[in-house]
Amino acid sequence: MRDATSFGGAEAPACRISPRRGERSSRIFEGDETASHVQRCAAFDNAALVEPLRTPIDKVAKYASTITDDDIAVASASDFSEDQIFELVVCAAIGQAAPKYETALAALEAATETNEHAPLNPR
Repeated sequence: MRDATSFGGAEAPACRISPRRGERSSRIFEGDETASHVQRCAAFDNAALVEPLRTPIDKVAKYASTITDDDIAVASASDFSEDQIFELVVCAAIGQAAPKYETALAALEAATETNEHAPLNPR
């Protein structure tokens, strides 16, 4: 299994996670998973990755429909376990969804604050 050295020996990236997400988000980066904290943060931020993980993680982050079995097979053949690859793919997907989710929550919060009587069904 590979570790943080798979990321070019770089220091752990600072994960760009909103403090508002709190406990649920911290579970993404902490715990008994097989991928290290450094690996999970790098996948979450789609940064500081080297091959063979850069391609599949970048595809998940930017163009999820383009990832192939071959992309995963290349990572698997390079000493990454299936569990590590799965965890990193999930971190990449959550990393791309999190800002959109935060923006949606902020918009809902702003709409609720400015209009106490917002319609239940705006259609």
